[in-house]
Amino acid sequence: MDPDNGTLVVVLTSHGTPEGLAIVAGTTSDTLTPPDLRRMLDASGAKYRIVIISACYSGVFVPALADPRTLVITAAAADRPSFGCQDGARWTYFGDAFFNRSLRRAPDLETAFEGARRLVTARERRDGFEPSRPQLAGGSEVLALLARHNRPARSGFVR
Repeated sequence: MDPDNGTLVVVLTSHGTPEGLAIVAGTTSDTLTPPDLRRMLDASGAKYRIVIISACYSGVFVPALADPRTLVITAAAADRPSFGCQDGARWTYFGDAFFNRSLRRAPDLETAFEGARRLVTARERRDGFEPSRPQLAGGSEVLALLARHNRPARSGFVR
C-alpha cells in the first residue's frame, strides 16, 4: 500500500465494553483500548484510514481515533450496546444493515452509513431495544479522497 495515497481499512468485530474491545488469542485475553488502537494505526504509517467497529460501546473509540484523515464508523454510541451478536447469527444488526444491505447499494460510505443507521434503528425499535445509535465521525479528507477516486471517467463520447 502506498501510505501517502492509499486508504487503510480496518474492520473489527468483537464483544465491546466501555473500555474497548475484547481480544482473545488462544488462552490469552485482553482489551484493545482506544489509545492502543490509535498507536497501532499511527505505527502503520497509513495517512488515510477507515476504521469500522462492530461491537457494543464501540463509540468509545471515536474521541481517540476520529480526525480529518481517520473516518470512524461504529455500531453503537460509547454508552450503548449493539444487538444481534448471538450463537447462530450470520450478522449482527449493524453488520447486516451496513455490509450486507446498505454498502451494496449506496454510492458512497456516508450514504451507506446513513442507510444502515436507519435500518438498525428501525429493527431495534421493532425488537423492543433502546437504539444503539451507530456513529460516523471524522474522515473529511478520507471522504474527499474517496470521492475523487469514485468520479466516473470521462470517455470523450458525446451524444
